[in-house]
Amino acid sequence: MATDNEAFVGSIDQGTTSTRFIIYDRNARAIGSHQVEFSQFYPQAGWVEHDAMEILESVRVCAAKAIDKATADGHNVDGALKAIGLTNQRETTVIWSKSTGVPLYRAIVWMDARTSAICRKLEKELPGGKNHFVETCGLPISTYFSAMKILWLMENVDSVKEAIKKEDALFGTVDTWLIWNLTGGTNGGLHVTDVSNASRTMLMNIKTLDWDKPTLQTLGIPASILPKIVSNSEIIGNIAKGWPITGIPIAGCLGDQHAAMLGQACRKGEAKSTYGTGAFILLNTGEEPVQSKHGLLTTLAFKLGPKAPTNYALEGSIAIAGAAVQWLRDSLGIIGTASEIETLASQVPSSGGVYFVPAFNGLFAPWWRDDARGVCIGITRFTTKAHIARAVLDSMCFQVKDVLDSMRKDAGLGKPGSEKEFLLRVDGGATVNNLLMQIQADLLGSPVVRPADIETTALGAAYAAGLAVGVWKEDEIFASGGKAKTDVTFRPHLDEQTRKKKVDSWCKAVERTFDLADLSI
Repeated sequence: MATDNEAFVGSIDQGTTSTRFIIYDRNARAIGSHQVEFSQFYPQAGWVEHDAMEILESVRVCAAKAIDKATADGHNVDGALKAIGLTNQRETTVIWSKSTGVPLYRAIVWMDARTSAICRKLEKELPGGKNHFVETCGLPISTYFSAMKILWLMENVDSVKEAIKKEDALFGTVDTWLIWNLTGGTNGGLHVTDVSNASRTMLMNIKTLDWDKPTLQTLGIPASILPKIVSNSEIIGNIAKGWPITGIPIAGCLGDQHAAMLGQACRKGEAKSTYGTGAFILLNTGEEPVQSKHGLLTTLAFKLGPKAPTNYALEGSIAIAGAAVQWLRDSLGIIGTASEIETLASQVPSSGGVYFVPAFNGLFAPWWRDDARGVCIGITRFTTKAHIARAVLDSMCFQVKDVLDSMRKDAGLGKPGSEKEFLLRVDGGATVNNLLMQIQADLLGSPVVRPADIETTALGAAYAAGLAVGVWKEDEIFASGGKAKTDVTFRPHLDEQTRKKKVDSWCKAVERTFDLADLSI
């Protein structure tokens, strides 16, 4: 990287449970950051909501405090902050009033399952059923994606119906909501999204990179509420007055998993797994989209400029990963803090035959069963809370293995132990857990590589913004292949026979979750 440290790039990392603002120097080192958690609302079983105004305020607080921290540490950020990148929780849906700027309903979060009935109805009515839109958008009909949430809001919220009728409604995923407010809101705010977030709505044609008119007509969603689609790396607009970062250009925007791919410098044929509230495994498939036959999603990896080539990806999305640890902490009280799970689980050499499947709101890839609900089986009098904690860690790793096995089938990846064996790059908050990473390597039978900076989502957004304004060049970002001397590699120690037995038992446990949901509630 370049050596001039008087050029900084800020990154807004808006996640499912918290918001961060991180400032990077030209050597991609974080020189100031701040993080704020925000409220989670669960009004009914399977429903998850956020307060969009609270999310907006969290960005304001994080930006101000991160700048204060960097300045206090002797960094002259004022005047040297060249651009802002933005990355966000995907699929989470906001509809607000164009005239007042007020959300017309709480944000419906990506993992929310209230749209099950809408999905079933469409599957019955449309040719091709669940896969009716796959050829166009790369996605199956699922509660996961924004289009279904828009339909629910249009059918169930009077203020949304009225605003659409009056042409006063704007839709956006969280990136769009933030950009509109950051660039002026009701006073000229820009209604924009990027190709990666747009690819998660079910409404964008992944080949033309524009809203698909036949899809909009089929679903009855008006084009007037949709934002303009731009690339991941370009100057979108300057931040309006009243913000701690006033006047700075927003120059990069990516959904969180796409940002992590860029932060990990994943080229064609390389995969990464991000462990957060959920877990998300993406494989860069190059400039041609690959249609999955094994339960994966076809999506965008990134497009680093308006005229840059589009990189596509296969994705396996796992709804519940770190959220299961939060459940142990907040709902069961088995641990006091999330970090305690490693110590507790390390007290036993294995889960003692206990298998935990965290299908709290159904199962995503590769199963796609919204009728599934969580199970914990194999319990005996021998079972302790340490075994259950270990089974929770195991569950994250089994789910990632399921996805990677599907990727091997779809994209011809090398099998564990073969000459074409690939390294799984990992990132996200849960990867600080060394036991979790070792379990993952053991179950995969492949090495797992953890970077020195595990916050690659925020770094990827910074890279995209810095690239647009000339702080970095693309070859600088990809030169090291995302690897550094301080990366940690976890190598498998489990023998193949034991691994196979564990995986077979896991698959039996997954099958037990099917058709357990009470879809009437």
